[in-house]
Amino acid sequence: MPKRLLIVAHAPSANTARLRDAVLQGARDPAVEGVETVSLAPFDAGPADVLAADAVVLGTTENLGYMSGALKDFFDRTYYPVLERTQGLSYALYVRAGHDGTGTLRGVETIVTGLRWKPARAPLVCKGPWQEAFVDECRDLGLLMAAGLEAGVF
Repeated sequence: MPKRLLIVAHAPSANTARLRDAVLQGARDPAVEGVETVSLAPFDAGPADVLAADAVVLGTTENLGYMSGALKDFFDRTYYPVLERTQGLSYALYVRAGHDGTGTLRGVETIVTGLRWKPARAPLVCKGPWQEAFVDECRDLGLLMAAGLEAGVF
């Protein structure tokens, strides 16, 4: 049975869609086998999706120094239904931040700490003016998560 990587990413612009798509592309690299990848917008993802996942990638924009309202809504709807059943779930986070992403990181990390999820790596903060390198970094993040699942690391 393949392992499942869930990507929950808010992508309100062409550039943030490119980041989400890069994560998905990395996760679906042909070198990785045995990992099914599901990508959903935060408003479309729910507790059943998290419960079916072996690892999660969260993607958000920095909105007024916090995570996107869409990702916050996802957490509001899923937190208690998954709380006791997903402890130890591996996750990764990427943030598209126009500023420094500090408040966004703090907000997401507070929630995932409460869920007792484990970070698979340090958060990826794509901050400041747009850079094409953000796309490559997100692709690498997706590949890392899928390869880690395949290898049994996560």
